[in-house]
Amino acid sequence: MIHHWRHLPAPARPIAAAASAAVAAAQAHDREALDAATAELTALDAAQTGLVLGTATRLLLEQAHPDGLDSDAVREVLAHCVRSAAAWHPDVDPQVVLYLLAAALGVLDEQTPAPDPGVLARHTALLLADQLGSRPPREILTAALTEIEHTQLND
Repeated sequence: MIHHWRHLPAPARPIAAAASAAVAAAQAHDREALDAATAELTALDAAQTGLVLGTATRLLLEQAHPDGLDSDAVREVLAHCVRSAAAWHPDVDPQVVLYLLAAALGVLDEQTPAPDPGVLARHTALLLADQLGSRPPREILTAALTEIEHTQLND
């Protein structure tokens, strides 16, 4: 199902649309659609896209682990995502998924070099799709954008 995201501010619309398309493609195991959506995400502002996708990832992790994440829980999320994705996307890189988890949780060493933006976008879609299961991405993306808006208004 296609959502137009008309209710969002103009800068957020393409991010939400491309992210939604990328996650839906990953959920459907559609590599061609994932590549197209990843290309769209990569063409957008990297900082804004990273903020939205990172916030969505963090919110999903918090929902799945309301008592907090320890290293075992992070390891489980990492392993589940990589195993699930590897079945249809053999290029999945555990190091990139770990990078995304660390970034979303705010524990990434700033000295760590960032992977290629296209690789980050693709792996974020794989991670979000794994965390969402069959649920559509609209709700978590909306929640992420709402949290970002509240944070920016309160700063």
